[in-house]
Amino acid sequence: MQAVCPNGIMPSLNKKNNVAKRIDALPSSKGLWLFITLLALGGFFELYDLFETGYISSGLVAENIFHVGSEGVFGISDQAAFASVTFLGLFVGASLLAPYADRFGRRMTFMFALAWYGCFSLLMAFQQQAEWIIFFRFLVGVGLGIELVTIDTYLTEWVPSQLRSRAFAFSFFVQFLSVPTVALMSWWLVPQTIFGLSGWRYVVIAGAICSLLIWFIRKNLPESARWLAQQGRHQEAHQVLSQMETRCGIPAGNDFLPDEVDTQLQQKGTFREIWLPQYRKRTLMLIVMNIFQAIGFFGFGNWLPALLSGKGTTITHSLLYAFFITLAYPLGSLICSRYADKIENKWQIVLSSLMTVVFGILFALQNNPLMLIVCGFLITYSNAWLTFSYHAYQAEVFPTHIRARAVGFCYSFSRLSTVFSSILIGLILQYAGAQAVIAFIVISMLIVMLSVGIYGPKTRGIDLENI
Repeated sequence: MQAVCPNGIMPSLNKKNNVAKRIDALPSSKGLWLFITLLALGGFFELYDLFETGYISSGLVAENIFHVGSEGVFGISDQAAFASVTFLGLFVGASLLAPYADRFGRRMTFMFALAWYGCFSLLMAFQQQAEWIIFFRFLVGVGLGIELVTIDTYLTEWVPSQLRSRAFAFSFFVQFLSVPTVALMSWWLVPQTIFGLSGWRYVVIAGAICSLLIWFIRKNLPESARWLAQQGRHQEAHQVLSQMETRCGIPAGNDFLPDEVDTQLQQKGTFREIWLPQYRKRTLMLIVMNIFQAIGFFGFGNWLPALLSGKGTTITHSLLYAFFITLAYPLGSLICSRYADKIENKWQIVLSSLMTVVFGILFALQNNPLMLIVCGFLITYSNAWLTFSYHAYQAEVFPTHIRARAVGFCYSFSRLSTVFSSILIGLILQYAGAQAVIAFIVISMLIVMLSVGIYGPKTRGIDLENI
């Protein structure tokens, strides 16, 4: 991949630039993994907030705030509307606001988004009407969309090339711990009323308060050295690199002058650049992948309690079963971290999608509670594998000066897809049953396999500047 410069020159990037050399020299140390963990903690509460969509809806229905069918606010189930506006907010955040991370930096955008969605989550918890809950949920989604894209670009730019996939797997292990956490809290709290407040409100409040606490813990995170160098702020890039080298237990590098590549890349990214010939095929491939992987991932994750209820389980049992199934999110990421750097990322996406297809079909054929949990666990395992693989992959295939813009644009299609698929899945579930929903998910994952398998470039072990 070659960078397009303001003067029209296409410089060769076969030789690493100064910043890339120093980042790739960082050892796998306690200091580096602590940095990765701090980033992941923000993602923990984002995914907590995202996955609570499916778990608190039963409490909102029980409190007569949400209604089913045509009695809902928009003439559809309020649960479907709640899920749809969440992802509409994610689309707006990822496509329109996340690109500001290329302008204002990864750290500032990261911290802004964290405070944004924490505050609006807290406001949502105290609303009494479906209209206001849905409105604030949209605003929460905007913050989540900004944050999720910024984490990917932030992590990609700070981790040595030989550790990228493993770092993403570990990061999602931490983030996915939120999913069984919100499932367990929902199983415990949603059916209860404590001090006059319904249990679903405590589930929301807990995530909001903890995310705001994390804001104070992470406010000293360093800016991306690659972004600083690309902006021409070379002394600051040197300073944050030196701090990270010291944190990782190696001598800080000497001061440096920007080399030719650094100087040429000092430019502002534009939307037009992601459609240049060298990036166009990647952009289209990632758009297709994001549209259909979202149907598979969120179609199963957000509707899991409802799918289990459709199999004949009670609300309490479906939430409890969902808790055991969601343990596969963190466990899957932790197990995958052992071999994440040994397999090409594009093939990890293909294999994880195939696993969802196989066990999705088996899930549709089951009625036995134990087999439902086993098949659901394996689908969730494959979804965890798919998630860290494609998050790492889409952040690798674009250069630094347009990374947040390109990733945000492509990633936003997964959110737009989920806006409509949430409504569609609700209708399919209502009129055709759980088996038809699973068939919809299986077909979507087959499309993911074909798009990435045929058109995706290889990235394993290649420096960001040379992919």
